[in-house]
Amino acid sequence: MMKENICPPMIININSKWKQNAITIAGGNGQGSELNQLNQPYGMYVDNDDQCIYIADGGNHRIVRWEFDAANGQIVAGGNGMGSAINQLNYPMDAILDREKKHLIICDYGNMRVVRWSRQNSQDQQILIPFIGCWGLAMDNNGDLYISDMERHQVRRWQEGDREGTIVAGGNGQGNQFNQLSNPTYIFVDEYYSIYVADTRNNRVMKWMKNAAEGIRIAPTQVPEENPGSMVGPTGVIVDHMGNIYVSNMGSHQITRWSPDEMEGAPVVGKKEDGSGSTQLSYSYDLSFDRYGNLYVVDTENNRIQKFIINLD
Repeated sequence: MMKENICPPMIININSKWKQNAITIAGGNGQGSELNQLNQPYGMYVDNDDQCIYIADGGNHRIVRWEFDAANGQIVAGGNGMGSAINQLNYPMDAILDREKKHLIICDYGNMRVVRWSRQNSQDQQILIPFIGCWGLAMDNNGDLYISDMERHQVRRWQEGDREGTIVAGGNGQGNQFNQLSNPTYIFVDEYYSIYVADTRNNRVMKWMKNAAEGIRIAPTQVPEENPGSMVGPTGVIVDHMGNIYVSNMGSHQITRWSPDEMEGAPVVGKKEDGSGSTQLSYSYDLSFDRYGNLYVVDTENNRIQKFIINLD
């Protein structure tokens, strides 16, 4: 539900594998600001219905819509230089469509705000939430918006008409207790309204069930002192129907799958060494599935979006 407002497909399970040679579906033409280039992309939203992807192109201070199989993207928000004017962005970290798909909702991280841009009217922009260190976005089946606040070490849920939102994870200061977070980045919300948080500075992924007072550490399941280096700086997280968790992290150039009750994550794509080959990644951030089970990775340092095709053989 995190990016497409649908659950990951039922075909994904513990035995699922992906073809190791990825297809570059956006960028991959060097770091730059041309329409066939990206510059430090971070977040993305896969629109299954419209066969396209929206990319938070952070270093270009813009959101780009890129149709599948297209050579170039289209600027749909920002692109007017770095700044704080209503028509500008400053290092956007994530973007999603609202439930009606009429508006883009954007984490305008450098401006400490969440903004909404109309898809029908390019002049229609508004500040949805000011003064928030927004990094990641998710939306549940009710259309409620979830926002990770990296600066306040919490995740809030915003319902239509809310002025303050509701803290649903963290909110007890920065720390490593189970009721705390430390610089959370990307998030995922499942069909039961449980929130999965890449708790980046704590080197763990936390699951906060609906109305819970504290979270459950689901990756790694062992405390870091007993399992050093198993996860360093997780950034992206998505979950399949079986409860398997897929994680990108700063300490590895592989995407790993963490199954319930398993001590270690297993690599599913990427190589141990970073690089720009079709089987390699370099400092990945956001992750997503499409409705067919294909895996999308924001390959940040390579300035591209990689699509790994699910292997149904």
